Amino acid sequence: MVGSRHVVVHDVGNALSFPLWLLYPTKASSQIVRIGPYSMDLAVDSAIADGTFPVVILSHGGGGTPLVYRSIASFLAKNGFIVGLPEHYGNHRISNQLDGTIKNLELRPRHISLCADAIAADTDLAGHLSAGEFAVVGHSMGGYGALACAGGVPWGGMEQKAIATTKDSRIKALVLLAPATGWFGISDALQAVRTPIMLRAAEHDRITPTWQSQLLLDLLPDRSLIDFQIVGNAGHFSFLSPFPANMRRLGLIPAIDPEGFDRDAYHHILNRELLDFLRRTLV
Repeated sequence: MVGSRHVVVHDVGNALSFPLWLLYPTKASSQIVRIGPYSMDLAVDSAIADGTFPVVILSHGGGGTPLVYRSIASFLAKNGFIVGLPEHYGNHRISNQLDGTIKNLELRPRHISLCADAIAADTDLAGHLSAGEFAVVGHSMGGYGALACAGGVPWGGMEQKAIATTKDSRIKALVLLAPATGWFGISDALQAVRTPIMLRAAEHDRITPTWQSQLLLDLLPDRSLIDFQIVGNAGHFSFLSPFPANMRRLGLIPAIDPEGFDRDAYHHILNRELLDFLRRTLV
């Protein structure tokens, strides 16, 4: 079963807070819970199961929400992971005022580290964390934050200078789904990124085209650490959990895939690939 609860992460240095949703293994009975337009089988506020579990932080895309990765997070929790899903301050679906700003580029990786700190300090999880390391799964802007947190040095602004970020040495693996990488185009910007990476690009991605993933293949110091695939006929949003049928009928852009792409079928493949990769690199 999958347990769930919400905590608040405080960024004291920037005088702000943001929510962190936790999914984790539990032995408690679950029930179908409605969260906005979505339904999930959860044991809300339940105790974590006996044992120790590795930590994965799943970072959403710009202007997005953790809820659109619910099937990925639930699958990992069912299979023995503690999954943290932050709602990134100023860059989510309700409040997106930091979109396109240097401040957002600074906060994104910082908040991944603060989520890891919050999980490590959580008294309800005490004794259940398998190690001090963690993995990051990032989609689109979440992929940017994952790379910056793992040691990538982003460049931007009018003066094209290095953006202030700090490497988190606890990161042991990265999963990058259609990552936004344009800030790492300087030749040595990724030299400090030395973790195994599962990298997936979408063939028909118009938001983060495949050249952005190719940039990583060209600039990361050890190509042998990268498990790379271009997902045939997929679009940028094909990495989001399948949407309810009524939302697809409404033509909501994140719910729609290129003609002939079966998102439901692909997510069975993606979840298995994620699980296999994380078990190899994190467990």
